[in-house]
Amino acid sequence: MVLDSKRDKVEFIMLPTAKRLSRFDPNSISWASFVVACIAGLFIFFSPLSWELLLPLSAVAVLISGFLDAVDGKVARITGRASKRGDLLDHILDRYSDVVMIGAVAVSAWCNPYIGMLAITGVLLTSYMGTQSQAIGAGRLYAGLLGRADRVVLLTAAPIAQAFFVVLFTGDASPGTAFMPMTFGWINFGAGIYLSVFEIVMLWFAVIGNLTAVQRALEIWRKVKN
Repeated sequence: MVLDSKRDKVEFIMLPTAKRLSRFDPNSISWASFVVACIAGLFIFFSPLSWELLLPLSAVAVLISGFLDAVDGKVARITGRASKRGDLLDHILDRYSDVVMIGAVAVSAWCNPYIGMLAITGVLLTSYMGTQSQAIGAGRLYAGLLGRADRVVLLTAAPIAQAFFVVLFTGDASPGTAFMPMTFGWINFGAGIYLSVFEIVMLWFAVIGNLTAVQRALEIWRKVKN
């Protein structure tokens, strides 16, 4: 699943939106994306206290943050305000957004922190390899199994799916029900293995993220002649 290569499929949404936002500074849109990402992280972290409200809100926040991140560069290009500083700021805020949102999952009650740390490692290495290709003059690299668009989609779907499984795997999931890890919305895989939906997504980020990093590293190696 590499959605970064399918951006042209949503051009009919992106371009009109970028035109509507063209009165705003592209860097301000980048900052707005980061702020919403922080809000999403807070919603995720505190969602065990009120899952029925905060899980859907976190999904919406992740989606808005990802959309703003996708449109800021387009606004910069159509208004002629693209710059190296703007590109740098976008990359910096993207990485912080990744760490904030995935880190919020990692340290929340929904996830084993070791799984979360592996997920952060996979995501950061994937992004690093993409920009490292650009740094050595081989062009920005988007190849691989897990791009930023994929992460946004999965982080949007995870809270919704987690809320569904809370209801599905709990006899009483009414609002205000006490949150009990390993029994409240965890999926029993047998042999004493319980995983939340968030943990499954984090495992995907950990495994596929690191595979994508290796894939990109090999692609860069082939491009470098000496």
